Amino acid sequence: MKGRIVIMYIFILTIPLFLGALAWQSARYGALEKEIIRNGERQEECIARNRRLIAEIALLSSSERIESLARNSLGLGKKRPEEVLQIRITGDL
Repeated sequence: MKGRIVIMYIFILTIPLFLGALAWQSARYGALEKEIIRNGERQEECIARNRRLIAEIALLSSSERIESLARNSLGLGKKRPEEVLQIRITGDL
């Protein structure tokens, strides 16, 4: 009989522990779920920014733009073949 009473007390005392653990687990689950949502939003922002940067790189590195900058801003132009001096170095020095 004493054994049953002890078991009953232990059982009654462990119920609040289980309820507390359940509450803690639920709170932790909610926090992790919010973190996952925030990370997903951040990932979408990074992907969108990356797409904008790739488009900007494509625009800035176009050969037409570079040639226009070279001609207009730097005053450069293509050389005619007779203006190019080629120097060949042989292996015998």
